Amino acid sequence: MLLSTTLRTLRPSAPRFRGKRFGSHEAPQYNEPSGWLFGEKPPAPGQKRVKEHWENIWIVGMFGSMVFAAVGLYYKPDTNIQTWALEEAKARMEARGEKYKYEPSSSS
Repeated sequence: MLLSTTLRTLRPSAPRFRGKRFGSHEAPQYNEPSGWLFGEKPPAPGQKRVKEHWENIWIVGMFGSMVFAAVGLYYKPDTNIQTWALEEAKARMEARGEKYKYEPSSSS
């Protein structure tokens, strides 16, 4: 009983910290919905859209990494246990002088 009351008095009380917001600055900010895709109005007829400075870098990086991943997956080494077991069985059978291919005998 004495231990629990001592711990309660040592623990910082909650009302002392109520009302303070540590690590926050202002009310949350957000962009008001405008109804346009990505918040951009379409350009006037006859004008082209001006790209931002980061868009080409993003496109090259995104699709370049996809191509790099596809090439890497295509040339990935075969680490399947069944492939290893088949090669090991073929090697052992050839070492014993047995055929590892099935060749049906002609019974006629």
